[in-house]
Amino acid sequence: MRQSHKTILLWVLLIAMFFSFYSIFSTTPKVGKEIDLSQFWTELSNDNVRSIKIKGKEITGELVKGTQRKFTARVLLTEHLIGDLRKLKVGVKVQKEDDNPFWQSALLSWLPMIFLFVIFIFFMRQLQSGGGKAMSFGKSKARLMTNQTNKITFADVAGVDEAKEELEEIIEFLKHPKKFTRLGGRIPKGVLLMGSPGTGKTLLARAIAGEAGVPFFSIAGSDFVEMFVGVGASRVRDLFEQGKKHAPCIIFIDELDAVGRHRGAGLGGGHDEREQTLNQLLVEMDGFESNEGVILISATNRPDVLDPALLRPGRFDRRVVVPRPDLRGRLGILKVHTRKTPLEDTVDLEQIARGTPGFSGADLENLVNEGALLAARADVDKLRQKDLEQAKDKVLMGAERKSMIISDEEKKLTAYHEAGHALVAKLLPKTDPVHKVTIIPRGMALGLTQQLPTEDRHTISRTQAWNRIRVLLGGRVAEELVLEEMTSGAGNDIEQATELARKMVCEWGMSDALGPLSFGKKDEQIFLGREIAQHRDYSEQTAQEIDREVRAFIDKAYRDVHELLKANMDFLRRMAEGLLTYETLDANDIERLAKGQELDRPKPLDTQLLPPEQQDAGEEKPSPQGPDREPEPGLA
Repeated sequence: MRQSHKTILLWVLLIAMFFSFYSIFSTTPKVGKEIDLSQFWTELSNDNVRSIKIKGKEITGELVKGTQRKFTARVLLTEHLIGDLRKLKVGVKVQKEDDNPFWQSALLSWLPMIFLFVIFIFFMRQLQSGGGKAMSFGKSKARLMTNQTNKITFADVAGVDEAKEELEEIIEFLKHPKKFTRLGGRIPKGVLLMGSPGTGKTLLARAIAGEAGVPFFSIAGSDFVEMFVGVGASRVRDLFEQGKKHAPCIIFIDELDAVGRHRGAGLGGGHDEREQTLNQLLVEMDGFESNEGVILISATNRPDVLDPALLRPGRFDRRVVVPRPDLRGRLGILKVHTRKTPLEDTVDLEQIARGTPGFSGADLENLVNEGALLAARADVDKLRQKDLEQAKDKVLMGAERKSMIISDEEKKLTAYHEAGHALVAKLLPKTDPVHKVTIIPRGMALGLTQQLPTEDRHTISRTQAWNRIRVLLGGRVAEELVLEEMTSGAGNDIEQATELARKMVCEWGMSDALGPLSFGKKDEQIFLGREIAQHRDYSEQTAQEIDREVRAFIDKAYRDVHELLKANMDFLRRMAEGLLTYETLDANDIERLAKGQELDRPKPLDTQLLPPEQQDAGEEKPSPQGPDREPEPGLA
């Protein structure tokens, strides 16, 4: 009854506004004051009329004297009046009446009102339909996913077994709550999925929606806050109201850091609107009123910037880490993504998994997709091993730039540079085996040296860090020994070596002179989301000691590499000549060269003008350098 009264009142107001606007638009504005016929004759007799304009029965004119000189009068135009006007020498201008038909005049006068009326009718229909669409900016934009629209299950997720196990427990609680409540347990109110980009956090949430069998609301963190004040908090309230109506249910918020960042940091865009949205979220999760049966699942790759109140028990009770997959996980992910792809019998997915340490699920999906595109380009019916290997090359380093013109001198310089990297990596103990060396330009580099770890590595020892610095400096030392020249191609190598040495001294406590201490605290602004400065928490004298220790690390590594290459000059030359001849050397080729044997495989053809399926010369298996997947750069 109350709603009908509001509707009637609104219609009355609309009709009143309609007639008000009509009276405004339909009334012809009067020019000056309006006078009657006798006053007009009086002013005309007193010679006080300067000029008039005659349009039908209406006369507008201007007086000679008076406070308001312009006037309007309705008089009958007679011969007597015309004679008097001529006699008094009054300026007369005659304007014809409009010859427009009645329907045109009516249309012109009513057109503004028709336009306004249509707008009001449209507004009213929008207001009364769908719960008030015109005023729905405060409503939640969450999408309700059902079993018909969501086909993803836990069978489509691989490589994150521990995360799946914890989330399956949530689903089990929703399906059989008495199994847990009989022992006094309660369901977690919130689950936070944390992990690097591409590790499958959103995919896990979609799998939960497919497995749970309960209503699943999905929304992005950026959908809460818009230009209107109070919209974010209103949408949070509406989201949880919908959840209560459909309880038990799951609410998934993707990219939670968009609304859950630390409060009180105004630099870089913090404002009250965002904080009010977060406050409302905190209240809904664990406030005065409880939300029984509503589970909130969120995903973020920046848990470090979230507000502490959001992470306490009672809100996000459970934090699930979604890591990068290990060897077994990568193999499982490759099997999932090749499930609908026909493979040749010779395809070895385990070999691809071994050659991709540090790859996330999104990286592996992209690798399989690139391989399928290469196979389709070659017009074959099944995905081949070499298609996956070429795709791995392309994902890691970019497409080959075989059309790039390089002079013989620069090519020779690149060959010795990469041979220096490979030889140091081959001869030093406790280094990752060299898997591939090439002087074919890829991406931004003119050449590349890649090492393949024998196993997934999560930490780095002091010896491994030392050897990595030596490998990085091998290219520059080879240039100096053989060509007696320095080039800018070693710039990236030197930068990485210096950064690694500084981390050994300042972060990892691997310096004998300074001991196991950490120097330099990184300052990070919450809303900027990145490290913008490094707080110097040590004295000037300590800074000088740090610089001396970093230089000592680099100098010692440089001397070691110089002695190592000088003692193996024949091996270095054989490897460089092999690169100039074959452009790419694999681990077997390097082993033969180390024993002084000749390479007996055919030389590569000029593949620039060959079709893609024949461009197999020099094709080998690339692989990443380590957990960070950054290949050893050659000449940039």
